Amino acid sequence: MDHGEIIQGVLTRVRPTEEERAFIEKLMNDLKTLAEETIESLDLDVRPYFVGSLAKDTYLAGDHDVDLFLAFSPDIPLEELREKGLELGKVIAEKLDTYEIAYAEHPYVRARYRGVSVDLVPCYDVGSWRDVRTAVDRSILHNRWVLENLNGRNDEVRLLKRFLKGINAYGSEIYIRGFSGYLAEILVIKYGSFLDVLEKADFMLRQKIIDPANWLKREHEVAMKTVKREAEADKPLIVIDPVDPRRNVAANLGWEKYGRFYFKAGQFMESPREEFFFPKGQKRGSYLSELRRKGTHLVTLVFDAGEAVEDVLLPQLERSAGGFEKALSREGFNVLGWNVGKAKKAFIMLELDRRERERVRIKPGPEFFTERGRDFYRKNERVWLRGKRLFAEKRVKENVIEVITELLEKNQVALGKGIREAVKEADVLLNYVPKELEDEAYLFLSREKWNLKE
Repeated sequence: MDHGEIIQGVLTRVRPTEEERAFIEKLMNDLKTLAEETIESLDLDVRPYFVGSLAKDTYLAGDHDVDLFLAFSPDIPLEELREKGLELGKVIAEKLDTYEIAYAEHPYVRARYRGVSVDLVPCYDVGSWRDVRTAVDRSILHNRWVLENLNGRNDEVRLLKRFLKGINAYGSEIYIRGFSGYLAEILVIKYGSFLDVLEKADFMLRQKIIDPANWLKREHEVAMKTVKREAEADKPLIVIDPVDPRRNVAANLGWEKYGRFYFKAGQFMESPREEFFFPKGQKRGSYLSELRRKGTHLVTLVFDAGEAVEDVLLPQLERSAGGFEKALSREGFNVLGWNVGKAKKAFIMLELDRRERERVRIKPGPEFFTERGRDFYRKNERVWLRGKRLFAEKRVKENVIEVITELLEKNQVALGKGIREAVKEADVLLNYVPKELEDEAYLFLSREKWNLKE
């Protein structure tokens, strides 16, 4: 099949149906009316805005998170915005199905309405980047810019988003380090279509700087500062935010995820298949047979990390895995790779070249002229005297589990500070994982988890 046929097939699955559109439209109208009535009844100077993919009509079929921003006048102090914004969010949410308070830069309300997640987020009603005061204020500007520039290429964005999801490179959260939805929209606006973006994977990387709003001409100093900062941090792409020259839209995009996009884009252009968008599910296999095939060993630490959310927990797990890698290599074990995550509990997996190490210990013996001295002399290979006492070398085998336990007891592993105590209480397993981690262990040991080849 050629690109066109594949793309048509994918579009029928990612483009919302007429019924779905009607449902979303009614949902948003109802929410807007409800928000306006509530604002009026509380006598507040607030404007409700929808932002995000629903507002921009770049959402994927079946993916309906609503972002309703409650925009306050820039004149009010931040404390007041937080307090009144949360209060307003709660009053609106009480008329919906269920809600809870969630926390980002400031608290906001996360509600459910007709089976759809609705975030009610207070922000400032800003007209330009110079007025931005909180991290969320830009969203209104982002929305406006995309709506003004997309020119009917909504389906191209849907294709790109679905492709990025399919190859596991979508999401700018710190534990994913992939492409955000807004970055996907910018790339389509800049290069024209889904296929054009894929064709430019190499070009983008070489050019490095993408400046859709021409900030390098309009605000040269501010934009150059952004470029220098991000280049020094060795980011794969620098996409100067079309609504704010101080910001790189691709700041959270990591090399691994850009690399996945780079290879997969090439593979798709060469031989297009629907599996790029909708992968068949991960390969399965036995982690024990992987260990036998490679002759390596697997150490898994499993522990309870409490209620920590993923974007807080994962960097801590990564830091701790790096700490084990350093500490164990000092102890004579070679760590060939590590993997972290959370199933029922948090886990750190380490693949090692050996399970035991031989150490030489110096063994003090008795005085040489005694019966026990003669015995000691006979039994040991290398024997020497210090004064009248005999000494010998003794070879001992130490298991990696004992070594890890001792390292943890002596605080000799650099661990993420939020999970330090939990890791010390971890179950340490050798060449065995609990049932819920069997697939994860296979994907890690076989490297299928990160495999770039088809």
